[in-house]
Amino acid sequence: MSTLILSLETSSPVCSVALHRDGKLLGQSELRLEKSHSTHLSVLVEQLLANTQHGLADLAAVAVSDGPGSYTGLRIGAAAAKGLCFALNIPLLAISTLQALAYQVAQVTAEADRYRYCPMLDARRMEVYSGLYSHTGEELLAPAPLILDSETLSEQLTHHRLLFFGNGAGKFQLLVAGQPNAGFLKGIEPSASAVGALAQGAFERQEFHDVAYYEPFYLKEVHTTTPKAR
Repeated sequence: MSTLILSLETSSPVCSVALHRDGKLLGQSELRLEKSHSTHLSVLVEQLLANTQHGLADLAAVAVSDGPGSYTGLRIGAAAAKGLCFALNIPLLAISTLQALAYQVAQVTAEADRYRYCPMLDARRMEVYSGLYSHTGEELLAPAPLILDSETLSEQLTHHRLLFFGNGAGKFQLLVAGQPNAGFLKGIEPSASAVGALAQGAFERQEFHDVAYYEPFYLKEVHTTTPKAR
C-alpha cells in the first residue's frame, strides 16, 4: 500500500507545501511573500491536492518542519499540521528544519561525500541557529544557537571541508574570509520538498508525535515584552 505524505515548511518567510508518495515528490507549491503563512497555507494545500488529483482522505500522514526558525511561522505550521492530523486521524511527523536544509543541499552537490553541511539560520545580531551534518544526513553536531566569531567551528574547519548556507551564513562569511575549507552557498531556503523526502523514513520508523502535545523545536525560549504605558 502506497504512503501519501503532505509536508509543510513555514520556518522561514517562504511558505512551502509538498506532496510525496513513497518518498517520491508528486508536487510542491511555494509562496515567497512576507507574513503570508496564516492566510495562504491552507490555500496552498488545497491547490496542491487538487493539482495532483488527491484529497485529504488520501493522506497517510502530515509532516511539518520542526524548527528552529521563525517563532510565528513554526506556530502556524504546527497548528495546521495538528489540525489536519486530528481531523483525519493520521500520524504527525516532525522533521528538523536544519537537517532538511542540509539534505536539500547535499542532494544537489557534486561529490557530496567530500563535504560537511552547516545550515545557518539567522537569529539576529551575530547569532545563528546551526548544526552540522554529513552528506547522508547524519547529525555530527546537534542544533544549537551559535555566537559567531572568527573561532566558530575552527576545529571542524581545520580538518574538514564545510559548506555554509541559509539566511545567517552571510554573517559568518565575513569572519572566515580566506579560510580554504569554508564554502558558502547563496539563495538556499527551506523547502517542504526536503521535509517530505525525510518524512518517508520517519514514517517507516513510526516516529510519530502526539498530536495534542506536540510543540515545535524553538531551540531558544521566546521572550515577549509588555508595551510601555504612555
